[in-house]
Amino acid sequence: MEVILKQTCLHAAHLALGARMSPFAGFDMPIQYSGIIDEHNAVRHAAGMFDVSHMGEIFVKGPDADKFVNHVFTGDVTPLGEGGILYGMLLYPDGGTVDDLLVYREFDGAGFLLVVNAANIDKDWQWLCDNAGGFDVELRNASDEWGQIALQGPLAEDYAVELLGSEEIREIAFYTFMDLEAEDGSRVILSRTGYTGEDGFEIYASHDIIQWMWQWLLDAGVKPCGLGCRDTLRFEAGLPLYGDELTAEISPVMAGLSMFCKLDKPEFIGKDAIAAQKAGGVARKLVGIELQDRAIPRAGYPVELEDGTPVGVVTTGYHSISLDKSLCFALVDSVHAALGTALFVRVRKNAFPGVVVKKRFYQTNYKK
Repeated sequence: MEVILKQTCLHAAHLALGARMSPFAGFDMPIQYSGIIDEHNAVRHAAGMFDVSHMGEIFVKGPDADKFVNHVFTGDVTPLGEGGILYGMLLYPDGGTVDDLLVYREFDGAGFLLVVNAANIDKDWQWLCDNAGGFDVELRNASDEWGQIALQGPLAEDYAVELLGSEEIREIAFYTFMDLEAEDGSRVILSRTGYTGEDGFEIYASHDIIQWMWQWLLDAGVKPCGLGCRDTLRFEAGLPLYGDELTAEISPVMAGLSMFCKLDKPEFIGKDAIAAQKAGGVARKLVGIELQDRAIPRAGYPVELEDGTPVGVVTTGYHSISLDKSLCFALVDSVHAALGTALFVRVRKNAFPGVVVKKRFYQTNYKK
């Protein structure tokens, strides 16, 4: 049976640029344009832009909006001010991860915007609806209405100021957002967030406005970037990808992300399981491994002890473009997860020596 892929509002623009396209999360998405290394370096040293219109946008409004979001979300939105953003997760009762997401508190008491992963839009929507009973809230899945561009890199701020005509953009703090109005009167959301380890913005707008912005940025000299370097950039910055470092079987505690689970708030789905994992420990933990060779560790490759005993598996691996090192994330038995532990990654027939290191391989450059 032929699978019909969805298309973002920028699909025609990708084809016109000769992008290499591939299925991702049910969409036909650009993997690269000029090449992963070229695009990666553009974001690290200048600016690059990504089509992330496949991401999901779900709005939560109503008298119980705060109470409901706190019920389903691991973070605590109670102290979050208007224009503030939190990263966290939706969890199953056993502590497994439904999804990781961003929660935006809207202005003027309008509720929240939940930005979810493209592959999980339908699942997350159903999960939220299934858990909304007893709460006076209105949920709206607006994912098909919005386009989104991620503008990332050290020059992103300058481009954003010129694109949107507002010097106020320079004052937006990390993990906050502002509302703007497009020339046609439609809403534009600009957040100082991203998935690359660099300063930058995520811009949400109608399809027509996003198409115009993409062309403007292209004409201004911003390099279009595909999902290939989006992955290499987020990996170097130690950021997880749902489906690899977080899954229904990998909890935030196992992934080293328990700081985003606020156990001091009254309750949230999965709280008891997370509290038990933190108190009693977990069988496996996500670690970073630096190989002493140029062999490239790939997802699914075994992690072993020197005698060949299997102790884990690689979740993401690359020869780092920015650092010129072979690195990977791996889910390993907790007894072998301490920093400095010697481990081996089997790449086809050969086992290459490595050592456990911190998962944030690259020094991030977020705006302070």
